[in-house]
Amino acid sequence: MLYTVKMKKRTIALTLAMLTMVSAVGCGKNDSGSTAKGGNESASGPVEIEFWYGLGGTLGETMEEMIVAFNESQDEVVVKGVVQSSYEETSKMLQAAIASGEVPACYLGSHIDSTTFAEKGVLEYMDDYIAADPEFDKDDIIEAFMDYCRDSEGHVYSLPVWGTTQVVYYRKDMFEEVGLDPDEVFATWQNVADAARTLQEHYKTEEPNFFGFEPMSGPDCLVDIACSNAGTIVSEDEKTVTFNSDAFVEAMESARKWINEEKIMGIHFGGDGWEYWYKTIDDVMQGRAGGYIGSSGDQGDLDFNIIAAHVQPGFNDNPPKPYVDPITAAIVKKAPDVEKQAAFKFLTYLNKVGTKNFSMSAGYVPVRSSVKEDEEYKAYLEKNPQALVPIEQAELGRRKWHDITGGDVMTALSDACDLIEIENVPAKEALDDAAVIAQQALDEYWANQE
Repeated sequence: MLYTVKMKKRTIALTLAMLTMVSAVGCGKNDSGSTAKGGNESASGPVEIEFWYGLGGTLGETMEEMIVAFNESQDEVVVKGVVQSSYEETSKMLQAAIASGEVPACYLGSHIDSTTFAEKGVLEYMDDYIAADPEFDKDDIIEAFMDYCRDSEGHVYSLPVWGTTQVVYYRKDMFEEVGLDPDEVFATWQNVADAARTLQEHYKTEEPNFFGFEPMSGPDCLVDIACSNAGTIVSEDEKTVTFNSDAFVEAMESARKWINEEKIMGIHFGGDGWEYWYKTIDDVMQGRAGGYIGSSGDQGDLDFNIIAAHVQPGFNDNPPKPYVDPITAAIVKKAPDVEKQAAFKFLTYLNKVGTKNFSMSAGYVPVRSSVKEDEEYKAYLEKNPQALVPIEQAELGRRKWHDITGGDVMTALSDACDLIEIENVPAKEALDDAAVIAQQALDEYWANQE
C-alpha cells in the first residue's frame, strides 16, 4: 500500500561512527540465542527492524507517513511497521514475543506499559546511546514528559513521542443555536449537566437518540472528575487505597446518574480496539451529541468548522485536574545489538521530528520545547487555535499514578468504573467492592518489599 508523505525528507544526525561508539560502550548486550523479527544484521546493507504500534485513524496514517519519511531520509535503517489494534494489544503481543525470544527491535505504547517492562528488565536503557549522540539534546525534552521515561536513579528506558491529555470538544453551532456560553458551560461538570439537559431537550425531536454530552468510557474521564473533587487513588505513602473516599464516590455517582438515570449523557463501550472511541467521535460529528471528552490527539479526525475545543471542567467549583502523560517508544533488550542501535536512530527521529508532525496532524502536545519556536509549527497554531487547548491544559494537569502493584489496583478501579457507567451499579457499592480487591493487592505488594 502506498502512502503520501506530507513532510520533507529530513536527515538524522547520527553517523556510523556514533553507532560504533555505542556498541563499544555496551548498551545492554543481547541475551545468548535470542532473535528479533527484523533479522538483518548484515554490515553490507541497511539494517531492517520491526516497530510495533497500535494506532488507527489519522494517528495511524501519520505514523505510516513517518515510517516512510524516515526510511527515505537515510540508507542505514529500514523500519517495518507492524500494526496492532491498540496499545493494550501491543503490550500483550510484546509480552508473548519476549517470552518466545522472537522480539521486535522497538515499539510504541503507554508510559505505564513501558515502566512495567522496564521494571521487569526487558527494555534497553538508552543512556549510553544518548551520551554518544551530541545532537540529541535531552534538556530540550519537556521535563513533565521525560519524568515518565526514567527510573528512580534517572536512567532512561523510553522516549516520549507526544504528550496527551483529555480535553472537551463541542458543537459550536449547537451551542450558538441554544444560546450556551462555552466558558460558562465548561467551568464545572454541574454546568455541563445543565447544558446537556438544554441541548437534549432542543434536539431530541430531530434526533431521538441525541445526548447532550458524552464522557469517554473507561476510567480516565471518571478519575479526572474525581481528582478535581480532591479525590485520590491511594494515600500519599501508597499503602492505603482511597478511591472509595467520599470525594470519589460523589463525583462518580453524579456521572452514573447523568448517564443511567437522567440519560442526558451517553457512552460507547466495547468493540474492537478503538471502535468505541471513534463511535463517540462520530456521534458529535454527525449531530447525535453536543460534545464529548476525548484525547488531544482526536483533532486530526474533527471538523473545526463546526467543532471547538475547551479545557476540561472542574467538579464542585474546584479547578480541573486532568491527567497529562506521554506516549512513549522503547527498545527491546532481547533484540540484537545492531537492531537496537538502528532502533535508537528511528526513535530519536520520532522524538524530534515526529513530535511536531503528530502535534500538527492530530493535536497532540509536542514533547520538545524547541518545537514551539519552529516557524512551521507557529504558523500551524495561527491557523489552528484549538491546538492551544491541550497545551494550556498540560500546564494545569496532574501526573498519572503509576500502579506499583503491576496494574492490580487500576484494574480493580477500571472494573468499578465499567460497573458504574455500563451496569448502573451505585458508585459507593462498586468502589467499595473494588477497594477491597485493590487493597489486598497493595498489601501483598508491600509485604513482598519487606
